[in-house]
Amino acid sequence: MELILQDEILVRAERLINRRVKAALFRELKTIEDFDFAFNPSVKKKQVYDLATCRFIREVRDVLLLGPPGTGKSHVVQAIGYQAIKAGFTVLYRSIFDLVRDFLHDEAFAGYDKVLTRYLKPDLLIIDDFGMKQLPKRSGEYLFEIIMRRHETRSTVMTSNRPLEDWGKVIGDVPAATAILDRFLHHAEVITITGKSYRLRNKAAKAADAESKNGGSGKKDLGAGTDDRQGKHAPNGNQTTPCKKRGS
Repeated sequence: MELILQDEILVRAERLINRRVKAALFRELKTIEDFDFAFNPSVKKKQVYDLATCRFIREVRDVLLLGPPGTGKSHVVQAIGYQAIKAGFTVLYRSIFDLVRDFLHDEAFAGYDKVLTRYLKPDLLIIDDFGMKQLPKRSGEYLFEIIMRRHETRSTVMTSNRPLEDWGKVIGDVPAATAILDRFLHHAEVITITGKSYRLRNKAAKAADAESKNGGSGKKDLGAGTDDRQGKHAPNGNQTTPCKKRGS
């Protein structure tokens, strides 16, 4: 009987995790174990695993990841979100474009307060992709309202590929950007990531391989032409023997 009860508890816990993962609206389900720390040493493994303990959520602190596209910011924050769900927290993941779209579209039908509640309720809110392009009008108002209302009550994680001084330009509202950063950075851990794009790693490797092959074939053609010319001008009709490449 005890084993049956334990199995039932495990099944219910797994179902709860699956429901919360679905409700979180992750772009992709990512794990920390799948992250390639070797490719980008600027991402500190200890720092990421510390965030995965979810202590920052219990302490109601925020996190900001800064860095160029493709350096692993989205992977890290979604993996942390998944860990938070497994630790019993509720999570909502939205790109900044989703957030603005939700307010511009849904407030006309569901009402502003209902949309806002959706962003205020989760234990952890993840706002991804800030700075990819300039945002529509009123974006600063929506983001400020969320950050202000969650300040010191719920944890928020954001990613951005633009430095803090550019946020006013991205939002199109310098005062709103200043107010957002003033509250968000109050209890925030800022993590700066550098390095090349992980998504372009295979493309760069293929380009280098193709360049190497093209360069090699060019050398062979040049060598063959030189040998022919040497054969034509050899005295007494004897062709010179071309030197073999080392190792051939």
